[in-house]
Amino acid sequence: MIFKALSCDSVPHFTTIAAFVSGRRKEIEQVFEQVLLICHTQGLLGNELFAIDGCKMPSNAAKEWSGTFKELEAKRAKLKRQIRYHMTEHEKLDKSDAAEEVRQKRAEQAIETLNKAHDKIDQFLKTHNPRMGKGKRIKEVKSNITDNESAKMTTSKGTIQGYNGVAAVDKKHQIIVDAQAFGEGQEHHTLQPVLASIRERFRRLAISDDILKAQTIITADTGFANEQNMQYLHEQGINAYIPDNQFRQRDPKFNEQKRKYGKRHQDKKVRKQGVIPASEFSFDPINHQCVCPAGQRISFRGIRKNEQGIKIAYFEGKLLQCRHCDKKQQCMHNPSAADHRKGAGRQVSFRLDAGREPTYTDWMKHRVDSAQGKQIYSHRMSTVEPVFGNITVNKQLRRFSLRGTAKVQSQWTLFCLIHNIEKLNHYGQLAA
Repeated sequence: MIFKALSCDSVPHFTTIAAFVSGRRKEIEQVFEQVLLICHTQGLLGNELFAIDGCKMPSNAAKEWSGTFKELEAKRAKLKRQIRYHMTEHEKLDKSDAAEEVRQKRAEQAIETLNKAHDKIDQFLKTHNPRMGKGKRIKEVKSNITDNESAKMTTSKGTIQGYNGVAAVDKKHQIIVDAQAFGEGQEHHTLQPVLASIRERFRRLAISDDILKAQTIITADTGFANEQNMQYLHEQGINAYIPDNQFRQRDPKFNEQKRKYGKRHQDKKVRKQGVIPASEFSFDPINHQCVCPAGQRISFRGIRKNEQGIKIAYFEGKLLQCRHCDKKQQCMHNPSAADHRKGAGRQVSFRLDAGREPTYTDWMKHRVDSAQGKQIYSHRMSTVEPVFGNITVNKQLRRFSLRGTAKVQSQWTLFCLIHNIEKLNHYGQLAA
């Protein structure tokens, strides 16, 4: 039985995970639900508050093999040029004496390596379509030849190629009630699938007909906040508290943060010191025109809504205008960006929120900024973050060893299952 193999005293070693998980996805999911049901019957689930968050980890894929189709085509062309160069060198060495035999062998090895890389990219471009993102504006994102279901993600430790393991954790004993892996760095689109999975699982286990419309509270960090998710929560009647990324600036308790952590914020100010702010630009909201401090009219790039539903007017200086402008050093964060033809001029944006209608984000702001909302949201970090610490440090899952969303999902669920069994061992009657 897989359940016996997953006892707390015999956690599978990281190097054997690939063989262990292969072909066992359904079994792992079934055991995960069985353990969750045992946790419920033994009173380890409070069903009072669920905290949702994601843990981004690298996978068995090289980020050097990532790129848009245009970038991959450029890399393929570069490999062709390198192959031709080595072929030419190889022909020259063929005509030389025997003393060049070592160099000739190295040239042959280089040609073989380059040919394999070229064929790998060529085969991928012929058999795959460009990968499109799931953001508000659909655009191409970087594909990966090694594992095209993984994605490049920005983390506190740099850019990785991997997956985002999302978990929903119950507050009472930090039992994981849902675990899913996503091959996208953005967490916006993961909220609704996770909530749908929680609702269906609790209904299937006969714990609750609709756990999300009971007294259960849902919390998540700012990465899950956008207008579409707020509308979904409002329409579904879900008792959720998910703040936007400006909620600390509205809280008077954080007024002393800059003074307390002065060095970090002062460094940021020093770096931007001298840059002409957008307030120095002359903006006409009626005719959508903008004049820079040098007296030049810059180009209008359109109006788009941000994540809070506020209309923003975007402008960008013409390349030649900014390149030869006397105020370039004081006006641009990166003045050298205007020195080459693929660069860009100064970019500024202005809010157009006068007379706008209330949004679902405003509804969530009111909830989070209330005294009750602040008290509830304060439990999020203490609920979910220790779980990730246990899995990544104690269980040593620091990277996914498999490829493909299905296998990574199984590996992530397996470690979340081990975490729950450990909680049963500590707080339940598992021995009985």
